[in-house]
Amino acid sequence: MIIYNIENAPFIQEMCDITDKLWAKGWAERNGGNISYLLKEEEVAPYLNVNDIKSETEMPIPLPELKNKIFLVSGSGKYFRNVIKNPADNLVIIRISSDGKKYQKLWGLVNGGNPTSELASHLKCHAVRLSQDPEHRVIFHTHATSTIAMTFIHDLDEKSFTKTLWQQITECAIVFPDGVGIVPWMPAGTIDLGLESAKKMEYCRIVIWAHHGIMGAGSNIDDAFGLVETVDKAAEIYLKAASVTTGIKQSITTEELKDLAKVFNLTLRDGIL
Repeated sequence: MIIYNIENAPFIQEMCDITDKLWAKGWAERNGGNISYLLKEEEVAPYLNVNDIKSETEMPIPLPELKNKIFLVSGSGKYFRNVIKNPADNLVIIRISSDGKKYQKLWGLVNGGNPTSELASHLKCHAVRLSQDPEHRVIFHTHATSTIAMTFIHDLDEKSFTKTLWQQITECAIVFPDGVGIVPWMPAGTIDLGLESAKKMEYCRIVIWAHHGIMGAGSNIDDAFGLVETVDKAAEIYLKAASVTTGIKQSITTEELKDLAKVFNLTLRDGIL
């Protein structure tokens, strides 16, 4: 039974808030970036009839492991700065069919359109993260400026890249002890990009797309946003330090990172230190 206006739903309000924040940070220029948020049916039911299917679309890759799951997703070609003004035009709620081969539109995109062009990447990454963490709920991709810039001047070996990030701020190893994954530049919106990203999500929650942006996974929107925010802050510090003519004279050392791991009982990803 529908009781409430869906635009007042906490999950809609969260999406309005985070898209506005990402745009304000300069990480979502024009229609850049995309978000998908796994919803529980009991959360949605007071606002929406989940059996009222508006349309059904074949997915490029079947994902039976996501059957019947419901996602709130940003729309393709939509501007993050407009979500807060008109969520129903810029967001869409979809459910994966019982055979995992189609997505069913339940709400949103009232003036037409499709879910994000990166939907395949998002859904495949959701499937992988859920197999690693049953509390997982959010995938978001954004054009985090400093992280992108770092991919132009730093070796793209992900272990080396991770260590450099860890060495910038004490919190980095604490926030992402599993490090980062890096996918070399690939055309956006492709199945191949989605599959490569999902491979990385098998062992970490951050995937950097070289010269493009970053994907973060989390148990909620704050978790995913905080993760990406920490990575980009470290990248910003690295860029500022590296730009000084004297070069970088010191940073957190390997031994100090090992000490940090002991103090916080961290399991840092093997092969980095």
